[in-house]
Amino acid sequence: MCTAVTYRTKDHYFGRTLDYEISYHENVAVTPRNYPFHFRRMGSLEKHYAMIGVAAMAGDYPLYYDASNEKGLSMAGLNFPGNADYKEEVQGKDNVAPFEFIPWILGQCKTVREARGLLEHINLLNLNFSGDMPLAMLHWIISDREESITVESMKDGLKVYENPVGVLTNNPPFDYQMFNLNNYISLTREEPVNRFSGEISLETYCRGMGAIGLPGDLSSSSRFVRAVFTKMNSVSGDSESESVSQFFHILGSVEQQRGCVHLGEGKYEMTIYTSCCNTDKGIYYYKTYENSQITGVDMYKENLEGTEVVSYPLIEGQQIRIQNEK
Repeated sequence: MCTAVTYRTKDHYFGRTLDYEISYHENVAVTPRNYPFHFRRMGSLEKHYAMIGVAAMAGDYPLYYDASNEKGLSMAGLNFPGNADYKEEVQGKDNVAPFEFIPWILGQCKTVREARGLLEHINLLNLNFSGDMPLAMLHWIISDREESITVESMKDGLKVYENPVGVLTNNPPFDYQMFNLNNYISLTREEPVNRFSGEISLETYCRGMGAIGLPGDLSSSSRFVRAVFTKMNSVSGDSESESVSQFFHILGSVEQQRGCVHLGEGKYEMTIYTSCCNTDKGIYYYKTYENSQITGVDMYKENLEGTEVVSYPLIEGQQIRIQNEK
């Protein structure tokens, strides 16, 4: 499935893995301030904050998987099958389709606090983008440099959770994911001490034994624990290079290799892309499954007063540098 993470050094960073069995020809898409978003039930947003992220392009419309706006607010949708539940239209509510949710929030809000205000009135509408593009079952993480929240539309209503760890994976619901961290309370990055028994002598025989019990499988609940442990214990310098490199290492702890999750009929889940956006500078970095090189797109090098989405296909071919090439 997927994992999203926030990280802060001198600047703030937001990114995710997209784990799936097929690609939909994703692009890095920059939506300028004057591109008109036409919502199915909520009229048009003719002027809004500019944003950058990865999207599947449906004509000129960016179906964002994740994005950050020019004010530093970020948002990502992750798979939430079996739990996500979208509603019929409700009079007096802001009836927004899930594929419109990211531009609805990022187009109008500078902070998580402002996003909470919009969420008080929102109804996530059970409305497909088109006949051949049904809704994805999702939940979302919304983050700025100060805080994060998780949004889940379920059968018993819209849930908005404080997300103190700045991490999101998939099922089960977020409140369980947070409670499950209690099961790993004894994990530590330090050398462990013998609490087994005072009557026998037990000693460590290699480094890293304080984290014995950290789950290593690819389930979403295990990835959540692993991503939180890795992020909360992460140490890096403040430079852009050090921060971006460390961010990709954090998400590297949960990446999925093709072949380890078999979906039948010769299909395997894998990490199609991994992203890291410097939300302060508006630079969106990414790697793909076949391309380990970090590639960046700078939102501020585009015309943000324009009216058309600018998109760049993800570079998928491996980029290898031969150091001693003559």
